[in-house]
Amino acid sequence: MLLNYKPLTLPCILLINQIDVVTVLIIVVVIFSFLLILGVRKSYLLKKENDRLNSMNTTIEDEKEKPYKDFTDGHMYGGS
Repeated sequence: MLLNYKPLTLPCILLINQIDVVTVLIIVVVIFSFLLILGVRKSYLLKKENDRLNSMNTTIEDEKEKPYKDFTDGHMYGGS
C-alpha cells in the first residue's frame, strides 16, 4: 500500500513550485487588500454622512401655528 501511495504524491509535489504558491498568495493578498480599502472608505463616507445628518436642523414646525388651508378648492372636488 505504501509503495502505491509514494509514487502518486511525488509527481504532485513536483508539479507545484514555490513560485506558484507565492503568486497565488500575492493575488489573494491584493484582492483582500482592495476589499479592505473599499470597506474602510465606505465606513469613512458613512461616518461623514452621519455627522452631516446629525448636524442638520431636525425641528418640525408646529402645525398649530399655521392657518388651515382648504384643500377642497381643486378641480377634483368640484369646488371651482
